[in-house]
Amino acid sequence: MTPERDLTNLEGKVITITGGSRGLGKEMALAFARCGATIVIASRKKENCESLAAFLTESIGVQARGVECHVGNWEQCDALFKTVYDTYGKCDVLVNNAGMSPLYESLTSVSEELFDKVLNVNLRGPFRLSSTFGEQMVKDGGGSIINISSVAAAQPSPHEAPYGAAKAGLHSLTKSFSRAYAPKVRVNCIMPGPFLTDISNAWSEATHDSLKALPLKRGGQPSEIVGAALYFASEASSFTTGSVLKIDGGLIAAPG
Repeated sequence: MTPERDLTNLEGKVITITGGSRGLGKEMALAFARCGATIVIASRKKENCESLAAFLTESIGVQARGVECHVGNWEQCDALFKTVYDTYGKCDVLVNNAGMSPLYESLTSVSEELFDKVLNVNLRGPFRLSSTFGEQMVKDGGGSIINISSVAAAQPSPHEAPYGAAKAGLHSLTKSFSRAYAPKVRVNCIMPGPFLTDISNAWSEATHDSLKALPLKRGGQPSEIVGAALYFASEASSFTTGSVLKIDGGLIAAPG
């Protein structure tokens, strides 16, 4: 095997992905599994996690496990950490992918409950998981943490104010954790733009039409997140930490 091909060989690696049963999380789980990794899929719906885990084992032949975890709940984050290490004894890569951005009618209609829920899932959960997994990774000699944010962190609309604020906070966490756990643990962030996951089925026609204004003239296919995920999960990014990588079809670079 050439050095270049070896970069994406993840055999022997354990990767934990929150929000891993659908959308971009599922695409990343499939890619990591095809590269030989053992996968822990976590989300609120245990049956969806277990179904994907079974598929990975039966179709690709890797070890996989589904775990119920609401990352907005501190205790469930700690339980996920315990399950991963009790089962596999290590975690090489943590992907903080779980997120939510509920719709609301106006900024004044955002309740305290909704605001807290959005911040808990998108920011507090990744903080706690990065703390526990990252500290153990340091003790074990190395690892990689990958945060999944959003272009809303840099260019939020009025319809995603709490979400954008939480994702901007995730960028800050990426930088602080990259320093806290250096040099053994790399911490980076992927900032996706509009991807055509199942969530996009609920977008309005106007939203879909607006994608034509992007420099690449379209939304992203879920599989197009894979290259960045493999880069940060593997030794291909061995000299990269504290970085935020845009994958947005040119949205932030576009005028307007």
